[in-house]
Amino acid sequence: MPHLEHDRLVFLALGESEAAGGESAHLETCEHCRAELATLRHVAGLGADTQGLGKLPDPPEHVWQGIVTEIRAAEELPALAERRAARPPAEPGPRVTAAPAAARGGARWRRWAVTAVTATAAAAAGVLGTVAVLRSDDPDPPQPAVLASAALSAYGQTPKDAAGDARVLGDNRLHLHVTNLPEVPGYYEVWLIDPGTMKMFSVGTLSKGSGDELLPMPANVDLRTFSVVDISAEQYDNNTRHSGDSLLRGTLTS
Repeated sequence: MPHLEHDRLVFLALGESEAAGGESAHLETCEHCRAELATLRHVAGLGADTQGLGKLPDPPEHVWQGIVTEIRAAEELPALAERRAARPPAEPGPRVTAAPAAARGGARWRRWAVTAVTATAAAAAGVLGTVAVLRSDDPDPPQPAVLASAALSAYGQTPKDAAGDARVLGDNRLHLHVTNLPEVPGYYEVWLIDPGTMKMFSVGTLSKGSGDELLPMPANVDLRTFSVVDISAEQYDNNTRHSGDSLLRGTLTS
C-alpha cells in the first residue's frame, strides 16, 4: 500500500476520523507514516496545551508573519482546485483504497486543516518559547541576608542634604546608597572604623556622588569592632591614609 496522504494523516492527528482497517494495518508496518503521524499529533497537542495560558506577551513578529503567510496560501487554494478539476483525467493506475467518507471533504477543507495545524505549530512554538523564557526569569533570585545596617548622615562641614544608607550583606559585600554628596576634586573613599581606637581600613571607592554601589568586604571583618561606616573626600596624592575630610558617617547595628 502506498504511503498515506499527508492530508489524511492531518485528519487522523486532529481526531477528525478514525483509521480504517487498511490504514491501521499500513501504519503498523510503515515507519515513515507512523513517524509523520506522531509529529502531527505532537503539533496538535502543543496547540491544545496552550489553551489554558493567559496574560502572556504576544509571540514574536516572525510567528505572526508565518501564520499570515499560511492563511494567504490557503485563500489561494480554491483557484488551484479549479485548475486541477479542469485537467484531463489521469491514466488508470493501481487502485488505492479510498479514505472513509468523513475524510473525503473538499480539497479546500483538507488544505485548510493542513494550514490550521501549521499555524497552530507556529503559534504554539512562539508562545511556549515565550513561556519558557518567562518561567526561567520569573523566580526572584534569593537575596543575601542583611547582617548590619547604618543610616549615613552629613558629617562636619558637609551640606545637610547629603545622606546615605549602608548595608552589610551576607555574601561579604557592602551595599551603599548615597545622595547629594558634594563635588570633590578627587574621589570618594569608603572606610570601616573602630571608634574605640580609630583604627580603620578602606573598603573601596564610590564612582559617583549619588546612587548605589556594591563593594567587596573581607569575610572575617568584626563588625562589632569596626562598626562605623565613613565616606571621605580624597585627593589623587598617592597617600593611602584617610584625608581627615569625612563627608558621611553612620554606625552599623545588627
